[in-house]
Amino acid sequence: MKVAVAGGTGVLGKLVVAALAATGDEVLALSRNQPRALPSGAEHRAIDLTTGEGLAEALTDAEALVDASNSSPRNAGRVLIEGTRRLLHAGAEAGVGHYVGISIVGCDRVPMAYYRVKVAQEEEIAAGAMPWSLMRATQFHELLDWAFGRAARFRLRPTGASRLQPVAAAVVAERLAAVARQGPAGRVAEVAGPEVRTLSELSGAWRRARGRAAIPLRIPSIGKVARPVREGAICNPEAAAGGLTFEQWLEGG
Repeated sequence: MKVAVAGGTGVLGKLVVAALAATGDEVLALSRNQPRALPSGAEHRAIDLTTGEGLAEALTDAEALVDASNSSPRNAGRVLIEGTRRLLHAGAEAGVGHYVGISIVGCDRVPMAYYRVKVAQEEEIAAGAMPWSLMRATQFHELLDWAFGRAARFRLRPTGASRLQPVAAAVVAERLAAVARQGPAGRVAEVAGPEVRTLSELSGAWRRARGRAAIPLRIPSIGKVARPVREGAICNPEAAAGGLTFEQWLEGG
């Protein structure tokens, strides 16, 4: 099967490309910049979701399209809403038979600006002209590692009662690859990490693994955004998948 992966050089996308290529699929990694390396069986195509440049050519003859694109909060609307609209239109014009999207567990229950963008992106997918599948996932271990590292640059360690259920991006990538092979299914089962932990527990594990001294900074768990996160709105214990816990992942990295 020929599969195009938008955002195919990002944290999640490059793992989706690898998962598909490992089973013999012909894979096109779509992104603005040429990656340093790609797995055997994969090729790169230059695209720009904010303008639509390169989309028609990149999607020619593709049977499925996995959208693993992401953006900074500042450009989220342009990439994840407008860009998704362009991607769906181009895919339909090219005759691609299956669009596979990724979203966030609980994004409709937390009134955060970026989460609102993800909800709007889901609506674009459902209203688009392509047959689709959509999977929600919890936060990636990679994201927490980056966030805690950024805080540690200022000698701070975020703490609090917020509940998270981080998952390895590789686990999500394998699931997305499987969904792409199975055909359009609408909303599919969510995928979450193996355990629910508090922000304090996770940042403490990061500090021990990375050996970085930092001053605890308590993040308040009140307000329209913080309260639902504290209550587990972005977790789903029933969707707990295999793979490494955050501590195990840190030990391996």
